[in-house]
Amino acid sequence: MRAYVPTGKAHAGQPHVVLAELPQPRLRPDEALIKVEAYSVNRGETFKLEEPGASWRPGKDVAGLVVQQAADGSGPEAGRRVVGHPMGAGWAEYAAVPTSALAELPDAVTTAQAAALPLAGLTALRLLRAAGPVGGRHVLLTGASGGVGHYVTELAAAAGAYLTAVTASPERGARLRELGAHEVVHDVTEAAGPYDLVLESTGGPTLPAALSRLRRGGTLIWFGQAGRTPVTLDFFDFFRGPESASLRHFHYMDFPESYADDLAALVRLVAAGRLHPELGRVTDWADTATTLVDLRERRIRGNAVLTVS
Repeated sequence: MRAYVPTGKAHAGQPHVVLAELPQPRLRPDEALIKVEAYSVNRGETFKLEEPGASWRPGKDVAGLVVQQAADGSGPEAGRRVVGHPMGAGWAEYAAVPTSALAELPDAVTTAQAAALPLAGLTALRLLRAAGPVGGRHVLLTGASGGVGHYVTELAAAAGAYLTAVTASPERGARLRELGAHEVVHDVTEAAGPYDLVLESTGGPTLPAALSRLRRGGTLIWFGQAGRTPVTLDFFDFFRGPESASLRHFHYMDFPESYADDLAALVRLVAAGRLHPELGRVTDWADTATTLVDLRERRIRGNAVLTVS
């Protein structure tokens, strides 16, 4: 089969991948073999490609067809359309996916929509679960223009949050308003607050600026470092800021719920028209290298999906 593999080399500051011939995956008893029809690429993967591990291959968001059911009899049968979240190696014609990370697709959900769901959708869903009830709460979301930000905006707005989204682009801000954001600002310093909850994914100077906008007893949940700039936090400023505020870290993998259940929930929301994957680009997988560069340089709004020809 053909699959993209990292070279570990960079050109003009950008990581390289090449299309190579590899054997089909060897399946564990709880894994199904998926014929990949589409996959999504994530900005975090572009960073990992700079220094890939010896055996690591990219690809955590796939959609396609089950061609071999798991040997233990679990999961979807052969012939079923599915969305999956393997831990890697999904940028390929075939992928091995644990049945605990697979969900079946109804006809109402396209393969491209499904491929855009796993990493970004799971992160958004579980982030809001970690935050607790958001109905009626004032929420500040930084880094809102990416795939996770679009999902968080729509899910939080549907749950009744009064959401302020931070994005540098007026065009992307208009789309976030369509998805339910009550307010859009182009820099965190323009956010007035105070906020009950801050969802922060940029890092650098953004985190302390966002932290200072919490109300008393508020919570900041840090879930990303998109700016790739370390955070410097002056705790004297913290103590002079909102009293009894809390600062928490979040990672979407730190949950007992199975990926399969949460993927199925996301699929149901899309099928019902209550969640809209933001497909900023859908193109043939021959364009993977170009798409990686454009995603890294923030030239793609939302998710980038590659279709396997």
